Amino acid sequence: MKKRYPVEHSEAEWRERLTEEQYRVLRQKGTEAPHSGKYNLHFQDGEYHCAACGAKLFESPHKFESNCGWPSFDDAIEGSVEYVQDRSHGMVRTEILCANCGSHLGHVFDDGPTQTGQRYCVNSASIDFETKTE
Repeated sequence: MKKRYPVEHSEAEWRERLTEEQYRVLRQKGTEAPHSGKYNLHFQDGEYHCAACGAKLFESPHKFESNCGWPSFDDAIEGSVEYVQDRSHGMVRTEILCANCGSHLGHVFDDGPTQTGQRYCVNSASIDFETKTE
């Protein structure tokens, strides 16, 4: 049985709402090329939201430069991310999905340099940024 999410659309609707690259990453579990995403070296103060549904996922104080080629965070907003075991490509990883719409964001690894020990490796195509306003 397929899991249900608060935000759901048909695949045709997702294709209409998203760019081709966003659809490939978010809905087909694709990965953008390393060092190609617009948020890889982006360090403004604000919040990162799911590009598919707009749910708030990460805050800028948790973003760090990991030199891995993708935006990296050491923590997600509580309850915003779903964790799923991924056995694709001959390895075992933990996939991260938006808990609001089930879209693929990337993977989380236990090799982060901060106190959390986590590195949420996220595709830029899967997120949008909103500048923090006072």
